[in-house]
Formats: sequence, structure tokens, C-alpha cells
Amino acid sequence: MRTRRFGWTGNEVTVLGEGTWKMEGDDPDEAVAALQAGIDAGMTHVDTAELYGGGRVESQLVARAIAGRRDRIFLVSKVMPGHASREGTVRACEASLRRLGTDHLDCYLLHWPGSHPLEESLAGFEQLVREGKIRSWGLSNFDVDELEEALEIAGPRRIACNQVLYHLRARDIEDRVLPWCVEHDVALVGYSPFGSGDFPAPASRGGKVLAEVARAHGATPHQIALAFLIRDPHVFAIPKSARAERARQNAAAADVLLLPEETARIAEAFPLRRGRGLPTL
Repeated sequence: MRTRRFGWTGNEVTVLGEGTWKMEGDDPDEAVAALQAGIDAGMTHVDTAELYGGGRVESQLVARAIAGRRDRIFLVSKVMPGHASREGTVRACEASLRRLGTDHLDCYLLHWPGSHPLEESLAGFEQLVREGKIRSWGLSNFDVDELEEALEIAGPRRIACNQVLYHLRARDIEDRVLPWCVEHDVALVGYSPFGSGDFPAPASRGGKVLAEVARAHGATPHQIALAFLIRDPHVFAIPKSARAERARQNAAAADVLLLPEETARIAEAFPLRRGRGLPTL
């Protein structure tokens, strides 16, 4: 599995990881097996959150999947905005650590902008860094104006990443958010890279382009979509799968290197919409 530098942190992180949103609704044994298959295939960046299943995804799925593998994992979780006072951020992280069965997170994110002053949330993050409970911190679902506020508070080389919605039908982040992240050495992590039920239909124009490119590479349209999304050296993606075979297929997408003309065809089929706000689910 290819790796790239995770923003200013210098950590080498796999270009593809594993998301766990809505995994509480999957068969638990199959979900754990899928996570482990993905890890064994190289997707050692595992993303979760206290929100998912009210903590059950952390305790009942991710903790089981990473047991005996923790030293290989770049482990990420998130605090809910309603918990993100300074003290609440620390308490939420400590609870996630207990559920996950680990003594630290590699990165800890604010799930989306909330009502607590951002100064408090970031102070909580910095306390956790000093205490060794997290190695770095980042943000999720932050648009440029909100990123600028965080940068003003924290200073440079503190925001490790911004995790945002990014798929073929929602390339909006390429307009302003990705350039901001590149300028400030912040990794961009794309969640729901298959669109959470909005993947292009085979008979659609875009679906036909994906299929044609896929045939040329002996790949699947989903693999081509992932390869397109991680084409920028600052971008990572965290597809979710609760099936082991699909997890292995996702991991194999890291080996697909698109030709410039293929990238151009896909970009034309799924045009970038400029001047829009940050998309979310």
C-alpha cells in the first residue's frame, strides 16, 4: 500500500484507509472480519468516532479489529461538537481510548464546527497532546472560513488534517478547501468516497466512463473512483466496507495509476462545481 506524508506531521499514512460510519448496522462478525481484511491488505489508517453507534462502533467493532494489530494502525477518532468544551474534549477522548482499548490516538478530530468556542476545543486537543493521549489533532467538515479561524487560534503546523465529504459527484472541496490545505500543509481526508448510496449508475454517462477506464486497468469502477480521488498527493480516502472481499478490492485501488487522459475524461464526466459551500452528509 502506498503511503504519503500526513500534512505537516511527517507521518507516513496509507493513501487509503477504512471508514466505520454506520457500521453499527452491519453484522458485527462480518464487519470485524472486513476491517481486519482491509488492515491486512494495507489499509492501516482506521477512522471512527464516538458518534458512531453511540460508541458501539469503537468498543464492539474497531477495538476487536485492531486487537493484536495496534502497532500497525494509524488510529483516528472524533469528538462530537456538543462535548467539545476543553474539559469535555478531554473526557470524550479518554472515553474513546477506553472503548478502543488503547492508550493513545494517532489523530483526534472535532467532528464538525459546534457551539463551544473553538478556542476551548483546541485547548483540549493541546492538553491531550501534552499528556500523550493523542499524537496530533485535526478537524472535520470545516470550510475555509472555519479553517482560517482555527489557524488563527492554533498557529501554523498544528492542524494535521481536515476530513471532508469527497466523491465523484461532490468534488466541491477541490475549489477552495483543498488549495487551502495544500498551502498550510494540512492533509485532506475524503470520507464517503463512493457517495453513500450516490455512486454513478452503470448506464449513466459517468458510469460508462468509469467502466471503460476500469476495463483498461482490469479494475472495477469503484476502484477507478478511488484512484481518481487520491490522485492529488495531499489527499487520502477512507472507504467503508463491512465485507472482507470488498475491503480487499478497495485496498487494491491504491495500485491503480490513471493516465492523464483518463483523469481528464473522469473529470469531464464529473465536473467540479465552483463557488459552492462545503458539502456534507
